Amino acid sequence: QVQPVESGGGLVQAGGSLRLSCATSGRPFSTYAMGWFRQGPGKEREFVAAISWRGTSTKYGDSVKGRFTISRDNVKNTLYLQMNTLKPEDTAVYYCAQGLKYGLTSESMTDYNYWGQGTQVTVSS
Repeated sequence: QVQPVESGGGLVQAGGSLRLSCATSGRPFSTYAMGWFRQGPGKEREFVAAISWRGTSTKYGDSVKGRFTISRDNVKNTLYLQMNTLKPEDTAVYYCAQGLKYGLTSESMTDYNYWGQGTQVTVSS
């Protein structure tokens, strides 16, 4: 099994945007729900967004609703997280993870089996 690989992180000023990508291989991406989580300095890992296996259902954490958009391309086997109006409190390592087969959306980390190494997002004030 191959871990997902995140990319697109970096340093951005408050109010700016970034788009994270998560490339997967080794398993049928299109049949699994996917999610994004983050862990800020000194904080526990928290749910950011999730998308169902078909991409027809999404769910967001309260702190990112209206600013972040999760999407997927089942042909390219890639998951995305568009992050707009970034705030310093969004600073964290962002992880993508594979959820349940034919799954819908889930906020629970226990529903995710394969995790990437993470990509750092830093938002300056």
